[in-house]
Amino acid sequence: MGRQCVQGVTNYIVWDCHEAGSYITLAKLQKLLYFAQARHLAMHGEPLFAGRFEAWSHGPVLRSVHRRFEHFGWRALDEFIPKPELDCHTMRFLKEMLDDLGSYDARQLEAMIRRDDAWIAARQGAPECVDGRWEGVISEDLMRDVHRRMLNLEPAGV
Repeated sequence: MGRQCVQGVTNYIVWDCHEAGSYITLAKLQKLLYFAQARHLAMHGEPLFAGRFEAWSHGPVLRSVHRRFEHFGWRALDEFIPKPELDCHTMRFLKEMLDDLGSYDARQLEAMIRRDDAWIAARQGAPECVDGRWEGVISEDLMRDVHRRMLNLEPAGV
């Protein structure tokens, strides 16, 4: 499975949520992208897509995705997105992640993020600010290690 384009992965998540009748906001999308990247790092040792997550106050954010959908604010992303063309391994990986997490809303996913050591580490030193933006980048190595433990993928004896 090769590295995917972040917009293709984004489109798949939005498309799948629409197909499932699941309410998706920008906040939920950002968290699902983060969990997809973290799980991929944990399971395959490499990123699913290029992009650096910043540790904003309500969770991880990819600025390119934020810019694309910020006009929706906290409203549902009701933009029509056709099913993107991704390889079958990527679609299966994303479908499994969405089967596990896609029914959660943004607040439930945020509660999970608040226990994520990679996000917590990147928030160290973050000032309290009105919009919650913080350029602290979340370490992919730490994402990989944290999610390997969460998914019980650590080798025995570690």
